[in-house]
Amino acid sequence: MKPILQSHIPYDALAEKALPGIAPLPLEEWLLIDEAYAAQMALRRDLLAQRKDDVTRLDPGALVAAQEVLQNVLDVLAGRTDFGVSAGQVVCPDGRVVILDWDNPMETLGQLIQEDICLLQKQGDEHVLTGAVLCFPASWTLAEKIGKPLIGIHTPVPEYDANIAKRVQRLFDGVRVGRPLWRKNALWYDDPTLFTPRSETAPRSPVTAKTGAYLRSERQSILRLPKSDAVVFAIHTFVVRRADVLGDDCAPK
Repeated sequence: MKPILQSHIPYDALAEKALPGIAPLPLEEWLLIDEAYAAQMALRRDLLAQRKDDVTRLDPGALVAAQEVLQNVLDVLAGRTDFGVSAGQVVCPDGRVVILDWDNPMETLGQLIQEDICLLQKQGDEHVLTGAVLCFPASWTLAEKIGKPLIGIHTPVPEYDANIAKRVQRLFDGVRVGRPLWRKNALWYDDPTLFTPRSETAPRSPVTAKTGAYLRSERQSILRLPKSDAVVFAIHTFVVRRADVLGDDCAPK
């Protein structure tokens, strides 16, 4: 299968920032459409058709919040010239027509945008993952994370200690409607495959910056929904060849 790659990342993915590395994000930049849109959407369509239970989950009590996410996305897309949004369908930049299914909002979202969407709702003192469409997991599985709070979602990330967990929870508590926040990560891989689920009990062997052939970076954003008060964690995945980040003289060693 031909790898799905971008030619560049529109930010410095390798610039070091102290965790959690959060910055303000203009609302109009919440969703990105890039050169890999058509190829990524084709893969998303296949995954939703063939592995639906692996890439979508929704707690029944989260349906209204998930529908609100879908409406927010449609509002954004309606303001773009490359999408055609009408009452019952959306014409996408790659020519596909997506029928809006309000009973299955996560599946519908997975057919519209490149971002994976995770829905988190406050339960007690923590935000819990109550729904998601996750087609491009970077070495984790939705089945293991659904229903868990933030600290459980980040198992077994070693950097995500109790101090970071408190800071991230404060961010989720404090993010304001209409004022999203974002961060990025950078992970080196030998394989450019986008769908890379992996169990918590079998973490992948680390690939170093000296040897990795591909850089995978997620632009992660958090957005508060005005009606349900849920928080949307959106993930836009970039995968680029090493040379496109570091230059032709920086071949893997």
